[in-house]
Amino acid sequence: MTESFRRSGDNENPYQGAQQHASSPVNPEWPPPPAYQPAYQQSAYQPSAQADAGDGSGATGGGAPTALLTEPVAQPPKARRRPRGPVALLAAVAIVAAAIGGGTAYGIQELTGNDTVATSSSTSTNVVPSSQKGTVSGVAKAVSPSIVEINAQSNAGSSTGSGVIITSDGEIITNNHVVSGASSVKVTTSDGKTYTAEVVGTDSSKDLALIKLQNASGLTVATLGDSAGVQVGDQVVAIGSPEGLTGTVTSGIVSALNRDVTVSTDESQGQQQQQQGGGGWPFEFGGQQFNGDTGSSTTTYKALQTDASLNPGNSGGALIDMNGNIIGINSAMYSAAGSGSSDAGSVGLGFAIPINTVKADLAKLRAGSTD
Repeated sequence: MTESFRRSGDNENPYQGAQQHASSPVNPEWPPPPAYQPAYQQSAYQPSAQADAGDGSGATGGGAPTALLTEPVAQPPKARRRPRGPVALLAAVAIVAAAIGGGTAYGIQELTGNDTVATSSSTSTNVVPSSQKGTVSGVAKAVSPSIVEINAQSNAGSSTGSGVIITSDGEIITNNHVVSGASSVKVTTSDGKTYTAEVVGTDSSKDLALIKLQNASGLTVATLGDSAGVQVGDQVVAIGSPEGLTGTVTSGIVSALNRDVTVSTDESQGQQQQQQGGGGWPFEFGGQQFNGDTGSSTTTYKALQTDASLNPGNSGGALIDMNGNIIGINSAMYSAAGSGSSDAGSVGLGFAIPINTVKADLAKLRAGSTD
């Protein structure tokens, strides 16, 4: 019975019979069964096996045994290789971009050569539209909305100065001598709106003050640069309100760096000087006093010197680089000795407090210091 059953299966898959009757004697004419499942049953001949399964004969159409004999060893699956070249590079960039967040724009713009790249050094931040880059008109258009006119009233009289908006809700940097001792402060923005402001903090040793507008929002904020990167000969623009002429724009260059400028810390000194028509805040430079007597209470700071035209009322306004970054707060100007308000004016000797000094002092001013 066993032999008869074995012979009746001559046309069947020899391996299938061997697997089912492993205990029966093996016909020596048959090849020994492999120790693995034939490859054609796994993948290469799967469609043929499925097609033949319906007739019940178990035949494989003749293709499977041929493949089995010519390729007796099944190939292990090959490891999937990681993509190289542009696809891999883009994937890596995407991962890095997700990790570093804000740095992505800088990296992409640098690689594509965009000339409006914002780097970690804010002196290279381009606030001015690329079509007007490097022009005085471009700087004026971009920055003028961030410059205000300040009118302060005190017992000693009134003073007019300028200021720079540093937050959209109305924080403004100006000179201490513009608002010191003021009983009321009014601020006019470039669009003609007038706000009431309060003095938040002052620092007479640096001639700086911080004021805050009431009920203000959505204001255009100035971009504070890095005065450490300024060089002699750099082109600059000054914006302020000389003699109450709001939004006046002048231009020039940086004439010198680190000038020791001495100014009065007496809050009444500047008020009296302006009331008498002295032409500007009194200061001392090179052992000489300008624009009046600085008095006995003074302080000295390092200043940027510029030949951009500055006049009374420019105090607290902005000195700006050609990318539209604020690099200084205008604070002092020279006028001829004994000149009155009618003939006082710029002779190309103006001074500005470096913006890095301002940034270092902001926390103190916001805390309400009144030094």
